[in-house]
Amino acid sequence: MRVSGLGLHVRESGEGRPLLLINGIGAHMEMWADLGRVFPGTRLIEFDAPGAGRSVTPCRPLSLEALGRLTERLLDRLGYDRVDVLGYSFGGLIAQILARRAPARVRRLVLAATTCGWGGVPGSTRTLAEMSTPLRYYWRPHYEEVIGDLMGGRARHDRQFIEEHGDARQLAPPPPVGYLWQLLGLTCFPGTLPWLHRLQAPTLVVTGDDDPIMPLGNACLLGRYIPQARLLIAPGEGHLLLMDETSDILPAIHDFLRADDLADCAAWRAGLIIDDAALRAALRRDRADMLVNPGAAASALVRTFWTRAIPRPRPAPPIP
Repeated sequence: MRVSGLGLHVRESGEGRPLLLINGIGAHMEMWADLGRVFPGTRLIEFDAPGAGRSVTPCRPLSLEALGRLTERLLDRLGYDRVDVLGYSFGGLIAQILARRAPARVRRLVLAATTCGWGGVPGSTRTLAEMSTPLRYYWRPHYEEVIGDLMGGRARHDRQFIEEHGDARQLAPPPPVGYLWQLLGLTCFPGTLPWLHRLQAPTLVVTGDDDPIMPLGNACLLGRYIPQARLLIAPGEGHLLLMDETSDILPAIHDFLRADDLADCAAWRAGLIIDDAALRAALRRDRADMLVNPGAAASALVRTFWTRAIPRPRPAPPIP
């Protein structure tokens, strides 16, 4: 499908309320093919971002703002006025931009294993160095060597999960230039922290507590500054929690999306309401990294500035 002059690989499947899926950096839609089985009664809208999977690689990098506009125009082309949106990792930033740009079009928002960008909590220097290259998509021995420490969760110990995820990953690896373009767009993005308090959609933030790429502080920042947000933490799960059809987080996401009234939604009632004290507790682990990770120190300075400058939404009271 041609959208804004770019060829995008798009797939729609299932019947029911539409859910737009926005994937991670370098990732293609086949990597979460199991979602159709665990989200029954849902119309899944999937696409490979420019420079990933089977979509065209643009001749120059696209900013995340441009990817947000592109995603909105994709909905126009497909004829959807209002959808639920699930943004994963890199795709979570695009989902936040879409929710800010077109609030009337986003009914519910799920942000999974993602961040606010600058001002968030980066992974370790080693993790960031590994994420800066798409080598894990091309060279299977390297993928198997790094995937546990990089992704955490089941990837640390479950051989079958590692092999299955590796098979899916290599079905449509990103072109090196396409991966570089996405990486540049991410690096140059100023972050969402200055305007998170403007997002209107009820938002479920989900994360694993063993995610080396997206430490817990990121989810807590999103949960604190998005006005209608709840946080679910999956014990023992890592960055690939959406790629694991046995994950306890997937039924919770489905419950959140299918509920007509959040008062009747068990996942929403179980979600944590993040206040300043909970956020400070989650960010303490970041302090040790600042001495050895210049990116963590710079991001912390950005966070300090914006959290003092922007209004703090009062946490919504729990539903009785």
